[in-house]
Formats: sequence, structure tokens, C-alpha cells
Amino acid sequence: MSQIFDPLPTESSADLVLCCYVNATSKIQVARITNIPNWYFERVVFPGQRLVFEALPQAQMEIHCGMMASAILADTIPCDRLRIETELEADLAIDIVAPTGESLTAAAE
Repeated sequence: MSQIFDPLPTESSADLVLCCYVNATSKIQVARITNIPNWYFERVVFPGQRLVFEALPQAQMEIHCGMMASAILADTIPCDRLRIETELEADLAIDIVAPTGESLTAAAE
């Protein structure tokens, strides 16, 4: 997944994790990551919207919410807790079956 506006520093691209954040509130939120040097990530997340992005495991996502001209830091979530890759890998390992009928995970062991 490419992040065209402000890509992650290239020296750390091997460590990226796929993350997902869902705005489960009825208010517009701003999701921001500011603790990674040379990278700025900020997105508006509408109510019910799912934000899928790549980040470094040590990144901290700040969730800001509020009214018209003010924003309040409502939460800080480690991106490692928003990671979805592990769940996808586990689901795929269960669902994939080799043509011989045996599980690919069993065949790999």
C-alpha cells in the first residue's frame, strides 16, 4: 500500500505493519502519528469509516476529536495494537488447502 503524500522513511520499509483503525463514534476524528522522525501522518476519519495504513510497529496513533475550532487528544494507540496482518495470516493458513487435500501449513512443517 503506497502512501503518496508523505511516504515512510525508506530505511525502515522492511519493518512495516499493516494497521486498521475504525472510527466507532458519531463524530469526525483526526488520526495522527507524530513520533516517527522524518514522517508526518494525518488523516480525517469520518464516523464509521475504516482507515487502513502502513506504519512502523513503534508508531503511536493519536486520535483527536472535538468541535469546530478545537481538537482534543482523546486517545493514543500503539500501532502494534492496530496490526491486522497477523489475523489475516492466521485466517489464510486455516483456509488454504493444497491440491492434494492436505493443509499447506501441515505440508510446510
